Amino acid sequence: DRIVAAFGISPAQVLGHQWVDNGPGWAVIRLASAREVLDLEPDLAQIPDAMVGAIGAHPAGHPFDFELRTFAPGAGVPEDPVCGSMNASVGQWLTGTGAVRGSYRVSQGTRLGRAGEITVSPDGGGTIWVGGATNTLFRGTALV
Repeated sequence: DRIVAAFGISPAQVLGHQWVDNGPGWAVIRLASAREVLDLEPDLAQIPDAMVGAIGAHPAGHPFDFELRTFAPGAGVPEDPVCGSMNASVGQWLTGTGAVRGSYRVSQGTRLGRAGEITVSPDGGGTIWVGGATNTLFRGTALV
């Protein structure tokens, strides 16, 4: 109820919801469409400690199967442009329930002006692989 209120949507829009956890724990909701996910204007002040996300399907023929958005105000990140742990956890949920069979592609970061392209692939043995290209933005050495 808190997530629905913070996302400004009706409960009827939620096709499914799940607590997913492969290290960091996430509450994720599934909406009917990528457009609904992209249209979210969350009020994160209502869920300041949350680690939440939303996923929705792109229409057939689109280069991506899903749009995913990840909000982590509990970790000080209003919206993550690409989140491996959320994608892996959602992959476990979607493939584990049979909602998705085989590999699929996710677009993330669109609302932030980023072009995250993620491939989620089950290996058949219960492991989910998350892949995609990266860009090195800085290099350095940390002194401990």
